[in-house]
Amino acid sequence: MISARLPESDEERLIILVPLHRWRQWQRGFNQAALLARELEKIGCGELLVDGLKRTKRTPSLGGMGAKARAKVLAGAIEVARPVVKGRHILLVDDVLTSGATSTACVKALKRAGAKSVVIACFARVLDEALDHAA
Repeated sequence: MISARLPESDEERLIILVPLHRWRQWQRGFNQAALLARELEKIGCGELLVDGLKRTKRTPSLGGMGAKARAKVLAGAIEVARPVVKGRHILLVDDVLTSGATSTACVKALKRAGAKSVVIACFARVLDEALDHAA
C-alpha cells in the first residue's frame, strides 16, 4: 500500500527507517518501521540501510503529547549513523505519522548529512483533528 503512493523517481533511493531507541526496541522485540522498510526493499523501492539513523537519547513515549512537546523531546535525539546518505535520495519509512515531529527530526538530520532529497513513507497518518494542539 505504501509503494502505490510513492512519487515516481528515476533515482535509486536509499531506504532508511525511523529509529527506535535500543531500549524501546529491546522492550518490543522489533521495530515496525523496519518490517515495513524490508518489504519496500523486497518489491524494489530502493536499497535498505537499517542503521542509517540512530536515536542518541532515550525519549519518553510521545503518545498524548502535542506537537510542540514532541518537538522539544526530540530535539537532538536523532543523528545520522552512517555517512553514506550524502548525495542520495532517501525514502524515510515510519509506521505512523502523528504530529510530524519525529519525521522532521529525521529529515533535518538527513539533510544536514547531505541527503539530496527525503520522501517520507508511512503506513498510517493521525489526523490533525485528533491531536491535542494545546500541549
